[in-house]
Amino acid sequence: MSGPDHLVGILGGMGPAATAEFYTKLIRRTPVTRDQDHLRVAIWADPTVPDRVGAVLGGTTDPYPAMLEGARRLRDLGTTVAVMPCHTAHVFLPALVRDSGLRFLDMVAETMAALERREGTAGRVGLLGTRATLASGLYQDRLREERFDVVLPEEPTQWQVDLAIRKVKQGNPEEAGQHLDNAVRAMARTDANLIVLACTELPLAARHLTAVGHSELLDPTDVLADAVIRECGGLPPATGRRRAG
Repeated sequence: MSGPDHLVGILGGMGPAATAEFYTKLIRRTPVTRDQDHLRVAIWADPTVPDRVGAVLGGTTDPYPAMLEGARRLRDLGTTVAVMPCHTAHVFLPALVRDSGLRFLDMVAETMAALERREGTAGRVGLLGTRATLASGLYQDRLREERFDVVLPEEPTQWQVDLAIRKVKQGNPEEAGQHLDNAVRAMARTDANLIVLACTELPLAARHLTAVGHSELLDPTDVLADAVIRECGGLPPATGRRRAG
């Protein structure tokens, strides 16, 4: 299947600004010469999905019924490939694939494949994300399997990340950028030569960074957008591409 035969489903609202930003990236990164060259997209953005972070840390499945309902709505619309621009929600991705029957691209797996493809990627890889994403091991387990040296934020740095995420959700990306700036500077002192922004709110804060000479930042939503475009025939194939479902 390619181009017009595809319907991309975005399971979003977690949070709303991150969902809108992902769709914007999908538009900007698709090679086109006219409107009709863009991908067909259906977005289910439900901001009432219960808190993912609290659920993962508390060991509950509170958000899952609403997420599954959204996935089923996308399936019923005819979605051929789905994505979920929320890292913490990827804890529930295997169950979503199983229970909805949708074919999802896995943002974490796509990011890992991108890291493996990069020439000269070595040394320490830092992770900045929600406490739940880090506690789940979504990234660091796979990074360590590929023999990357993983650096996690210490508590004062994690607090700055928490504040950055919160400020984006409150509609204040400029202030969020100040907190992310503090976190990035702290991670740079650990000799992490690349930092994965493992929360979809953080790229919105990253626009307002002032740190000079900080570690390179990798935005998994860029990687996911490119993976969607490749899946739909708009970019050349890339080795190491992975999907869920």
